[in-house]
Amino acid sequence: MNYLPQDKVFTADKRQYGKLELKERARGMRRQPTEGEEALWQALRGGQAGAKFRRQHSIDRYIVDFVAISAKLVVEVDGGIHDIPEQQDYDQGRSAMLAELGYRIVRFSNEQVLASLPEVVDAIKASLAFKQ
Repeated sequence: MNYLPQDKVFTADKRQYGKLELKERARGMRRQPTEGEEALWQALRGGQAGAKFRRQHSIDRYIVDFVAISAKLVVEVDGGIHDIPEQQDYDQGRSAMLAELGYRIVRFSNEQVLASLPEVVDAIKASLAFKQ
């Protein structure tokens, strides 16, 4: 039986992982989070929301802000760039690919996270409780 412990789940596309420098890019993003990402990470880390989250984790050829692998839940914290039409088109395609892989995506703006962190965490907990 091929058994991998839960923390050894491989989610990146092996063909793209090195070519797109996903490891290095994710590491850089973890080192320089936005203010909203850092605040949310402090509220999610260590299973505080009821699931183990990873931050700046690669799934297929994308890097998501936060993911609870066990719940297949992706949490994105969007800055102002996500208001640009071209970025919105990219985000829609990215979300469609993640959905094809079985992930649910919830999005919050940086402003929402910074102004209403407890409500954002409650919404994430509700998303974790909801099973498709």
